[in-house]
Amino acid sequence: MSENYSGGCACGAIRYNCSGAPAYMGNCHCRDCQQATGSAYFPAVLVKKDDFTLERGEPSWFDRTSDSGHVMRRAFCPDCGSPVFIENSARPGNRVLYAGSLDDPSLYQPSRDIYVASAQPWDVLHPDLPKDEGMPSR
Repeated sequence: MSENYSGGCACGAIRYNCSGAPAYMGNCHCRDCQQATGSAYFPAVLVKKDDFTLERGEPSWFDRTSDSGHVMRRAFCPDCGSPVFIENSARPGNRVLYAGSLDDPSLYQPSRDIYVASAQPWDVLHPDLPKDEGMPSR
């Protein structure tokens, strides 16, 4: 993925820009992410908070404690409801972007599937990606 990319919500009220390659890209299949996306998994793009700039708009927030006990702060557009990014209290120096919020989501290249123990039976997982039952150790 390039080192400069941008994205935002569906209505354009929230816009962000990133400078710096993502630290991680992967699919999270935990129930929290399924509920937050309304889908089978969350395609996550982890970026350094210092590389992230909110260019326009102010998101609304929803906080929820994850299975691991960390607070997940999910940012979404107050106008159109689109999820845009997450702040995880376990990694305060990072932001996690929703790959679908990227202007060019084809840049997303997942490196693994996590929380596959919660994956839905109707979800077809990419056979070439490494799989973790939960969160992989660092």
